[in-house]
Amino acid sequence: MAEAFQFDLVSPERLVISEAVEQVVVPGMEGDFGVLKNHAPFMSTIRPGFIQVTTTDGKTSKIFVRGGFADTNPTGLTILAEQAIPIDELKTEHLDEAIKEAEDDIANAMLEETKTAAAHKLGLLQDIREALSRL
Repeated sequence: MAEAFQFDLVSPERLVISEAVEQVVVPGMEGDFGVLKNHAPFMSTIRPGFIQVTTTDGKTSKIFVRGGFADTNPTGLTILAEQAIPIDELKTEHLDEAIKEAEDDIANAMLEETKTAAAHKLGLLQDIREALSRL
């Protein structure tokens, strides 16, 4: 049994998780990396994908992240993500429909701001679909 360490995952919208955990696997830009207690200091940008968290009771959960960075040290791990969505909040059955709607919004946008917002939403949805396909 691994020793627990503090893990904090923060997005602009909310504090997603802040608790003692045993292990976290992070989708780093240079590849996935695992973090345990007493990890050497390390910083990495993160790519779109799922963080896998193993809690102190041995349960695992996955959280989709997009953008941001991870900062680890011997006592903990902090991830500041542009977006973070627990997997149980993702409605995969509506994903393709939402992608089609975002594509239509881009095609029909009259204002540049509207087109930019729709393109941002489309990028997020495509990143989620890509990450889900790798599970």
